[in-house]
Amino acid sequence: MARPSHKELTGKLKTALQCVHANRILLVEPVVIAADAIELDYPLSELQTVLLDLLNCTGPEHYAGNRPPAKSYETRIKSLELWAFSVTCPRFTPYIYYKFALHENWFFLVSLHPSRGTRG
Repeated sequence: MARPSHKELTGKLKTALQCVHANRILLVEPVVIAADAIELDYPLSELQTVLLDLLNCTGPEHYAGNRPPAKSYETRIKSLELWAFSVTCPRFTPYIYYKFALHENWFFLVSLHPSRGTRG
């Protein structure tokens, strides 16, 4: 069976939601996330709320990553699996692409920007 399964994606989204609710969010590349926040017109002080909105609009069917999930090359999260989703959310007009890794009850935000793929 190809990874990730519907069940695995549901579990990752649940874990991500728990981490973000607890404000256990780390930015892998803060400058990139800040630039994307400017493009999407939200202040970084609202990042937790933005992530909660996105996660609450996301289901396994919105998975936009590799099968099996790619592993990160970023030093801070090296070899962690990357979970990418493309979703619509009432907060934003375009589809939003966001990618994260999870480790030891931490949510590592890798990217969050307007989708540049075929959706949206």
